[in-house]
Amino acid sequence: MTYSTELLNDLRKKAQTLRRNVIKSVGVGIAGHIGGSCSAADIVAALYFYKMKYDPKNPKMPDRDRFLLSKGHVAILQYAALAEAGFFPVDDLLHTKEVGFHLQGHPDVIKTPGIEAGTGSLGQGLSIGAGMAIGLKMNKIDSKVYVLCGDGELAEGQIWEAAMSAKVYKLDNLVAIVDHNKLQAQGIIEKRFDINPIPEKWKAFGWNVVEIDGHNMEEILAALDGADEVKGKSTVIISHTIKGKGISFAENVVGFHNGTLTEETYAQALSELAE
Repeated sequence: MTYSTELLNDLRKKAQTLRRNVIKSVGVGIAGHIGGSCSAADIVAALYFYKMKYDPKNPKMPDRDRFLLSKGHVAILQYAALAEAGFFPVDDLLHTKEVGFHLQGHPDVIKTPGIEAGTGSLGQGLSIGAGMAIGLKMNKIDSKVYVLCGDGELAEGQIWEAAMSAKVYKLDNLVAIVDHNKLQAQGIIEKRFDINPIPEKWKAFGWNVVEIDGHNMEEILAALDGADEVKGKSTVIISHTIKGKGISFAENVVGFHNGTLTEETYAQALSELAE
């Protein structure tokens, strides 16, 4: 499929907007999950502003597509997308993690409009997504469930239990996306808990496997659209990304998995993320 230059540029700009809003959400002097938010910003921009159907005025619309942030520690990225999509004011992002506010450190399905499940206990999101996908099929609702997982998260056994069940129930309405930035909280994945080879594992579990450059918008859109054509099995998109993408001092730096900004680095990050 061919995508217009205008569409691709608009989505690239939207991804940069999400990254800037992530930085604004974190602010100065308080740790925030910058690295994994910036690595996944392109795919999240494509989902919210190209692919998924939803209504911010009716967040529980029955035939909406569902997005589950299995790596719930990067909730600030989903909040940035929800705000830009109109679920709540963008200015709310400045109050992220304030006690009693509706934008907490992990997604809260009760407080935050547009959140489908409380996530952040790693490994659970794909199981929840598979259950939702089964429910949609039972109710004959033609909608998709998208689940964004971290690559370090693949060490959790529940991921693979969900992968097995998706094959058994032929969940072609379920799409998993692996943010493969190759770093986890305490270092390089290969040196902490080596889960390679990732594509072969998913193939062995009966999934349709697609590998992409997770910062190439055209490849992202083609992978998401291609998943619609696959019948009888779930699709996993392995998205090769750079942790901290777009911020020179944070790219591929494990310390920005959950890092703190100074006044100087805060200003630098916003400057580098300008459109």
